[in-house]
Amino acid sequence: MAITPYLYAIAIGSNRRHHRHGRPTGVVAAAVAELDAAFRLFDASPIMLNPAIGGAGREFANAVALVESTLKPLAMLAAVKAIERAFGRRPGKRWASRVLDLDLIAWSNGRFESRTLTIPHPRLASRDFVLGPLTAIAPDWAMIGALTPRHLAARLGKRSPRG
Repeated sequence: MAITPYLYAIAIGSNRRHHRHGRPTGVVAAAVAELDAAFRLFDASPIMLNPAIGGAGREFANAVALVESTLKPLAMLAAVKAIERAFGRRPGKRWASRVLDLDLIAWSNGRFESRTLTIPHPRLASRDFVLGPLTAIAPDWAMIGALTPRHLAARLGKRSPRG
């Protein structure tokens, strides 16, 4: 009996050079390729450049990938964190610069909550650097109740000085 795969939206970000993949845009492109190799890439947004928030320093390259996987959320989290480590990500202070950041922002089964993971991502509605790429590839996916990336981006645009 075949197991029906889940669809995951994974936010991808980088603002540090990588010894092999180069600039952050190259890191994000390589991460999309790695997600395709590890899972089944359904779609990926264009790579967008965004100002850093907090103490992260340089601007970020961001994208969102939609992948299919039979892994449940905690196993999927472990798999994407392993990809981060393979790219040289090391634990560090929050909001610091990073070679690669992968966040599970949504999955096809709606809400998931554990001690270490909440889906949809708790700050999804306030992050234009995630909503922009997500809206480019999945504008009508219900994320928070009936709210879609398109709705969330429009709401954020009304509140945001960058909007």
